Amino acid sequence: MPQASVASAVTSVLIAANPHEKVFAARSAARNWRLGRLGHVFDTDMPDRPGRPDRPELCPPSKMPRRGKGGSERSRIAMLHALAHIEFAAIDLAFDLIGRFGSQFPPEFVDDWMRVGAEEAMHFALLDRRLRTLGSSYGALPAHDGLWESAETTAHDAAARLAIVPMVLEARGLDVTPMTIERFDQAGDIPSARILARIMNDEIKHVGFGVKWFEYRCKSDNVAPQQQWKNLVSRYFGGQLKPPFNDSARRQAGLTRDFYQSLAC
Repeated sequence: MPQASVASAVTSVLIAANPHEKVFAARSAARNWRLGRLGHVFDTDMPDRPGRPDRPELCPPSKMPRRGKGGSERSRIAMLHALAHIEFAAIDLAFDLIGRFGSQFPPEFVDDWMRVGAEEAMHFALLDRRLRTLGSSYGALPAHDGLWESAETTAHDAAARLAIVPMVLEARGLDVTPMTIERFDQAGDIPSARILARIMNDEIKHVGFGVKWFEYRCKSDNVAPQQQWKNLVSRYFGGQLKPPFNDSARRQAGLTRDFYQSLAC
């Protein structure tokens, strides 16, 4: 019986629109790869856009309502919903990275990003379950599509994708999540704080995979990683790198200050 390709499994994740179907597809793809049921074959073009449910309504980032910084249940639900949307998009980002660029790297690249994709699916499921406990659910509030816009901008270049998505966008999560955890703790929402702490620990590994494979590509291309990263961020990242930075968590991931300090505002 012919072995299914990793590209076909990745595509099944990307085209799934229903959140629970996408989570199931992500976990299945990661498990089948781990068990050796998928060939390291890239025979399918990745879709331009992943499947999305009818809700949440997607708005430009500038049109998003303010979530507020208070400890009210309403503001905490808004924060959890925003984080759930980030994790939902992160599922697609991990699997698109595999399907679009995996042929340029050894199988260990697929090992790492399959793990990331499965963990992002788990993060989304935890946050959605927590929202339901609080009387809400994913899709109840508007969200923005900024993460996938970054994927579109870097769809032609593996180094650019690694530089922008894990090493800028996910690294920013390392900076802001500790403050968010503290806010939930102060509000007495310990279950949510624990979920965010678990996500934080996983995201350090995810940023680390980004650094690992970015440096691999730079070595293959015979370019200096720090300077190449700065060049790609200046070219493809539309925002600004704003302190404060969680230097400790970034350092654990291998993202040292010599990468980002000179670009900080």
